[in-house]
Amino acid sequence: MPDDWGEDETRRAKAALISTDVPNAARVADFMYGGQNNFEADRRAARALVNTAPVVADIAPAARAFQQRVLRFLVAEAGIRQFLDIGTGLPLVGSTHEVAQSLAPECRIVYVDNDPMVLAHARALLKSAPGGAVGYVDADVRDPAAIIAGARATLDFSQPVAVLLLFTLAYVGDDAEAASVVSALMAEVPSGSYLALYHLAADMDPDLMEAARQWNTMMPTQPITPRSHAQVAGIAAGLEPVLPGLAPVTAWRPAHGDPHFAHAVPVYGLVARKP
Repeated sequence: MPDDWGEDETRRAKAALISTDVPNAARVADFMYGGQNNFEADRRAARALVNTAPVVADIAPAARAFQQRVLRFLVAEAGIRQFLDIGTGLPLVGSTHEVAQSLAPECRIVYVDNDPMVLAHARALLKSAPGGAVGYVDADVRDPAAIIAGARATLDFSQPVAVLLLFTLAYVGDDAEAASVVSALMAEVPSGSYLALYHLAADMDPDLMEAARQWNTMMPTQPITPRSHAQVAGIAAGLEPVLPGLAPVTAWRPAHGDPHFAHAVPVYGLVARKP
């Protein structure tokens, strides 16, 4: 796919809005994951969150380990070869296409984000293995129709697709809207497709809730909403959970070599199949 970032007037306008002086959710996450694509404002914000809730420092490694296990399950056990990764974030080692294509080079992956810095880096750095494909869609999680329309250039929606919403639904504040997003996306994929998500927990660590309020003060244009076990389960209603069902990410099929935590990490994880 040609890199036409600089040729698109809308993308140029969005890129002009990038500010290095204000914390940005994708860049704060990049710092927490050990990435290099962040600025001092992002690092200050991350350190403030960890100071408020020390468990925040454990979320990135726990969530990343969960993602790797989920991808291995989807490719090696479920036989999935197509992935729709919504809310991609900045590229890191161990991205969806790297893990999936290391197991099955023919895998096809579409990354979706609406952050101009994320999309610029994705187009430059995320390259497919021979025999597979990697595509990119500039869209918001709240616009499933645009996501599906853009993904059709790379994915075959007559064949099973794994829809990945890794942290992303926390940016959709209303429970009914979050459930509607999932329902609309899963309506477009055939039986045998999967949903995989992880979500900040509202009912596991009071300090995390205070950190979330702090985040929303620092980044009012990118507020997050942690959810309880019951709320997350409701968002994925109608799908068939893969054992062990909705559980803390550290309890979802833990593997030898995963990072060890002395306490529960307040993030729920789920993999569910469309019947």
